[in-house]
Amino acid sequence: MPPSPPHTLDLSPIGNCAATALIDRQGRFVWACCPRVDGEPVFSALLDPTAAEGAGYWSVEIEDQADIEQAYIRNTAVLRTVMRDTHGNALEVIDFAPRLHHLNRTYRPWAFYRQVRPLNGAPRIRIRLTPTGNWGRDLARETAGSSHIRYECGAVDMRLTTNAPLTYVRNAHVFRLEKTLAFHLGPDEPYPNDVLADSEHMLHATTAYWQGWVRTLSLPLEWQSAVIRAAITLKLCAFEETGAIVAAMTTSIPEAPGSQRNWDYRYCWIRDAYYVVRALNRLGAADMLESYLVYLRNLVDMSAGGHVQPLYSVGLEADLVERIAPDMQGYRGMGPVRVGNQAFEHHQHDVYGQMILPLTQAFFDERFLRLGTESDFAAMERVGERAFTVYDQPDAGLWEFRTRARVHTYSALLCWAACDRLGNAAASLGLTERSEHWTHRAKIIRKAIEEKAWNETLGIFAGSFGGDEVDASLLQLFELGFLPADDPRCVATFAEVERQLRKGDNLYRYVEPDDFGEPETAFNFCTFWYIEALYMQGRVEEARDLFEAMLARRTHSGLLSEDVKVDTGELWGNFPQTYSLVGLITCATLLSRPWTAIR
Repeated sequence: MPPSPPHTLDLSPIGNCAATALIDRQGRFVWACCPRVDGEPVFSALLDPTAAEGAGYWSVEIEDQADIEQAYIRNTAVLRTVMRDTHGNALEVIDFAPRLHHLNRTYRPWAFYRQVRPLNGAPRIRIRLTPTGNWGRDLARETAGSSHIRYECGAVDMRLTTNAPLTYVRNAHVFRLEKTLAFHLGPDEPYPNDVLADSEHMLHATTAYWQGWVRTLSLPLEWQSAVIRAAITLKLCAFEETGAIVAAMTTSIPEAPGSQRNWDYRYCWIRDAYYVVRALNRLGAADMLESYLVYLRNLVDMSAGGHVQPLYSVGLEADLVERIAPDMQGYRGMGPVRVGNQAFEHHQHDVYGQMILPLTQAFFDERFLRLGTESDFAAMERVGERAFTVYDQPDAGLWEFRTRARVHTYSALLCWAACDRLGNAAASLGLTERSEHWTHRAKIIRKAIEEKAWNETLGIFAGSFGGDEVDASLLQLFELGFLPADDPRCVATFAEVERQLRKGDNLYRYVEPDDFGEPETAFNFCTFWYIEALYMQGRVEEARDLFEAMLARRTHSGLLSEDVKVDTGELWGNFPQTYSLVGLITCATLLSRPWTAIR
């Protein structure tokens, strides 16, 4: 079977909430950034066709390859790739980032282990390890020690420690695999232990960690394997040191072929917050949830009641100036490759609600080690004040339009939700006056939405105050509790969204031209929104059928990217996408038959 190009989204992520990597169907590392997910890529083949010339990946190749199988070890982030040759020889490659409990803490270094084991005969193999530096500009300079190779990758230096012959690795020689080989790739630091024995211990402990974590999850009766894989991958998108959860592990995978819609998603978007928390609640993943709320509370303190950006780095850095990486050709040669994201400069008023809604949970959830306090509430009130100030002001909107501003209905809706939930939080603390204050403000915003977003001529809520357009975010009017799903206005708006935006089994965000022309792909998360809306409208079987269609669209690793090309079914956009993961989790738990159905 000839190797596939390293430019496909049929990828498998591994990681440990500090290090992440994407591995293709051939068992090659094609994307990994160091020292964290928003750092420089040391494996860059995914975004640079020069990988065909030997740069930016880490492969194990079997001579006279016949076939390859790949799957995760059950309920883990440990990937197993089995390769066979035409002579009956076989081997397996085990890839993982170590994660285990050690000395009363979680051990999760920026490091990867790779084991190569003979399964049958003595296959002839070749190891290629060609990391890059300076955003694909340079092939890493290497020097060797007695049992390691050092790679200078621009901003970072890495060390490979192995029991494999270094001469074979450095020169990509073909050699016989007669015993298990172990590789540890991490920071350029001494590695004093037996790498093979260490890799066995780390593999056992990491497998036990993931399988133990999965046992803590609340799962639906149906679609459990899909939910488990989405949950593990959502956890891989977390940067546990700070609690941040990134929108995706990649940058610059186009939303559509040649569209120039290439964005860097390796940051924490505040617009995701409510939906991430909702999915974590359905999973019962209190560990991730509480860490994420810590990240959000830090942002509340940073804002001090002022402007909140749409996104921040995983380390809370605010300055994410967008630039082009000129030495990378881009996914399938479709540049540009962007580093940073200009959206950090935008005004996006839904962010205030997206911060308040998740943080409100801390006042009600007895599982938390730290419950919400009056001091926390006072800080949140400053965010609420900002929401009330801007709810009727133009912004870039949820979809981050770069060249136009409107008073977006969704932004006003989230500002309403901010005030409404602050009223609930105040009531839980016994702060009657503050509860009445925020409930009154919520009523003011509600009245404005009902009057200014309602288009009397069309008989629907429009996507902006005084507008006539629709977009998928209008489905949140009843999901967020603004109106009952059977309210005639919601029913009419839902019907119009469906009429204009549904294309086959997909829902577009919007169809009107934007900064880059008419959208060419459907946004997977919006389709999950639509599935939820179908359920709430009583069209349950239709919702289940559409959910099954979405599951069928997943990669072999069980994941989804941001977008889908409606005419071909091909996935596009950054991968794996948090929005898509939480949409899958939410819909599965909503639509599944109850556990009592097994009686």
